[in-house]
Amino acid sequence: MASLTRIRVFVVDDHPVVREGLKRLVEGEANLEFVGEASTGEEATEQVAQQRTDVVIVDIGLPGIDGAQTTRLIKQLNPHVKVLALSVHEDRSFMRDLFEAGASGYVVKRAPPGELLHAIRTVFGNGVYVDPRLAGSLVSTFVHGDATTASRATRLTERESNVLRRVAEGFSNKEIAAELNLSIKTVETYKTRAMEKLGLRDRVEIVRFAVKQGWLRA
Repeated sequence: MASLTRIRVFVVDDHPVVREGLKRLVEGEANLEFVGEASTGEEATEQVAQQRTDVVIVDIGLPGIDGAQTTRLIKQLNPHVKVLALSVHEDRSFMRDLFEAGASGYVVKRAPPGELLHAIRTVFGNGVYVDPRLAGSLVSTFVHGDATTASRATRLTERESNVLRRVAEGFSNKEIAAELNLSIKTVETYKTRAMEKLGLRDRVEIVRFAVKQGWLRA
């Protein structure tokens, strides 16, 4: 049963107080399990590669390799892992960098505990989470695509739509190929064709389009 699913959470933050606070928050929830912590991106990638983890909460202002680089490395090591960025910054450029790196959510540190818990569950369920404090122009960057792009969606074949949906959910070409019983090269072809038809340039724009189409939860 879905209600019995335990979400394994790993925390990456260079402040011990923050890590301890997040640990207590996670451990206080019946369906969440705290599986580890790290103070740097280097430590995080090494540990995540060696254990089963579902969601990694990453502070974007890490020493050494930053949050975006850490996110990219984690996704390369394990595409199944969902990354939730945690930041003091409420600037569009930071959010864009994290989504381009492969993050599925972005929460500001002044968010209440309940909101962070909701974000963890959202990204675990293949949703995309954007902190409501980043309203207006920030949310519109991901949710409100232009009408031209939306109308082009009708030009996609069923295969192109299926592939693009899974790309937005964070799955790798290899995983998509296995699920849809296709070759990796064929998946790449469908992805490229779909992006060309829609005029999409990167994963951020794919996510924005997917949210607008109702494929993902924002």
